[in-house]
Amino acid sequence: MAERSFAREVEDLKLGEGDIFRGEGILAITKALLQSGVAYVGGYQGSPISHLMDVLADAKPVLDELGVHFESSASEATAAAMLAASVNYPLRGAVTWKSTAGTNVASDALTNLASSGVKGGALIILGEDYGEGSSIPQERSHAFAMKSQMWLLDPRPNLESIVKSVEDGFALSEASNTPVMLTVRIRACHVHGQFVAKDNKRPAYSMKEALENPVRDLSRIVLPPVSITVHDKEKLNKRWPAAVDFIRDQQLNEFFGPDEGPVGIVLQGGMYNSVIRGLQLLGLADSYGTTSIPLYVLNVTYPLVDDELAKFCQGKSAILTVEEGHPDYIEQAVNTALRRRDIQTRVAGKDRLPMGGDYTAAVMMNGIQSFLAEFAPPLLGNQPPVPSADDVLASPEIAALGDVVPARPAGFCTGCPERPIFAAMKLVEKELGTHHISADIGCHLFSILPPFNIGGSTMGYGLGPASASAFNVDADKRPISVMGDGGFWHNGLSSSVGNAVYNKHPGVIMIVDNHYAAATGGQDILSSRANNPLRSTNNSITKAVKGIGAKWVRQIDRTYDVGKMRDTLKAALTSNEEGPKVIVASSECMLNKQRREKPLFSKSVKDGKRMVRERFGVDEDTCTGDHACIRLSGCPSLSLKHLDDPLRDDPVAAIDNSCVGCGNCGEVSEAAVLCPSFYRADIIYNPSRTDLFMARVRSAVIGFFQKRRHARRVSFV
Repeated sequence: MAERSFAREVEDLKLGEGDIFRGEGILAITKALLQSGVAYVGGYQGSPISHLMDVLADAKPVLDELGVHFESSASEATAAAMLAASVNYPLRGAVTWKSTAGTNVASDALTNLASSGVKGGALIILGEDYGEGSSIPQERSHAFAMKSQMWLLDPRPNLESIVKSVEDGFALSEASNTPVMLTVRIRACHVHGQFVAKDNKRPAYSMKEALENPVRDLSRIVLPPVSITVHDKEKLNKRWPAAVDFIRDQQLNEFFGPDEGPVGIVLQGGMYNSVIRGLQLLGLADSYGTTSIPLYVLNVTYPLVDDELAKFCQGKSAILTVEEGHPDYIEQAVNTALRRRDIQTRVAGKDRLPMGGDYTAAVMMNGIQSFLAEFAPPLLGNQPPVPSADDVLASPEIAALGDVVPARPAGFCTGCPERPIFAAMKLVEKELGTHHISADIGCHLFSILPPFNIGGSTMGYGLGPASASAFNVDADKRPISVMGDGGFWHNGLSSSVGNAVYNKHPGVIMIVDNHYAAATGGQDILSSRANNPLRSTNNSITKAVKGIGAKWVRQIDRTYDVGKMRDTLKAALTSNEEGPKVIVASSECMLNKQRREKPLFSKSVKDGKRMVRERFGVDEDTCTGDHACIRLSGCPSLSLKHLDDPLRDDPVAAIDNSCVGCGNCGEVSEAAVLCPSFYRADIIYNPSRTDLFMARVRSAVIGFFQKRRHARRVSFV
């Protein structure tokens, strides 16, 4: 079950020649793939390209009609290896993943693919998750393109340019027999716009034809001495020149602004909108893109077309290279190209713009302003008043918000089944002391933040237990490692559990099974409990780990049972059995559960059916104000409430309307032997006659005891 359905958007994929396609950039890419005659698509979900995978999954009828094969790959490496179909056959194939984490995982397959070269167009769509909104280490794909000699496209962030780059990417790949990377930043993926659609194309050569007419070309197989002599010489002497010729002849890079000028800007295509906005703030461009400064927009950032670059720089005293991220690959290449031609144009770049971080419009404005102040000050003569972000942030109104609006660090969702797992760990910590805990990629990584403060490292998806492998030593304590079900199937079964079994590692491995790849949008995986008609699900994690030799394995099917979680973890840490101690803690992701159940519940209520919803609350008279429930749970639905009782200064715990009735707060309190103040209430919709009768009886009985208690109270007048 994905984060959302794209049933409506799928209809737009059927638009034909001359129709107007409106929507997000990521959806435009999907349409562009079908217009380009793609034969197969694969990939692994992750921000910011998850929706590309989700919409393709929902578009199966459209893909089947065109003869396009699509599959959700087990990992980025699996997706990259799919492109082997384009090595020997004229098949256009595309794969996608979150970069650069995914590119690192896929590096083995990509290196071999780049060596062998391709016959059909091979396009790798990378969600370039870089900058302030990123969720991965700050790296770029540019270095990998350079290392393996694959071409890198970085289109301007508007739908027309993005769609054209997809089509150009396939053509460039075929013209140079080289796989092509297409990077789309978060802003490009979610930019809205429109473009004139074309008819979808059936693949010129189908997967069925390829399978029934096998081709074997020894020169395409990556095997020395061919890969050492033929492939490397091909890259340098044939593929690279062919790519440069195609980029220049097809004018994939673009020029804007006047033909001549004292200065110019060389920029990545993805930076175009921010550059135009920065120039607009300086009075040097308008909102339609008309600019007073010449721009050379690199929709292809690798390889550079040196002749094109030299022509743009000729006669200019200086240029500014706008290259988001580090190091300054493009700036160095520009300097090299100009100096080899003895063109003495000054090259500015990272001396004016930050080495790392997001190049927002404000950052761009300041960098361009600094550049022009030195090399073309007359252009700033009519500069309008420039807004200052520092002035806005320093205003008393904004500063006052800091006193009343608390900081909101990232955390688990309300009712998340992973929250009680870490509450149990904290309870065990009180009894057995602190342990070294290796974390992993996924929702469970939020446990490193308050109130849990658990976890000492993250080394990659499915590598939590592997990152504890060095602690296979004789000691009084054992390491604990955590990974999710997504990471387990991605890489963890062999690299983490298998490695621990093989090396007889005594550590504890906690596998958090929430039934989905929850962190990437709730996609089904091998162990999902849903009955997916298109995928094989309901494959047991417990059976898988036992199948590779794990002996001490415990399955917990309800993580909200904090007491059982605590006792099982304690048993794992104290067991004398040899080898890893594996705990599979299973409960459905609450976010996905609510997405599925809420619409069904609302419909049933609307249809007049009797429905019951569980809610939890706190008895104000019983609550002592200790707040350990909040410290051990951290659920967003738990808050504090001040009482009117003058004899009770401390606020008591309270549960707000965002409660989903998971019961974790009460379970935590019971496991920690804290207090009995939590209660459960059943809210009945469309009650039956029996429900109404029982409600009157309960109200009468409770009312009787309340009146009697009130009458016996000692009061002071």
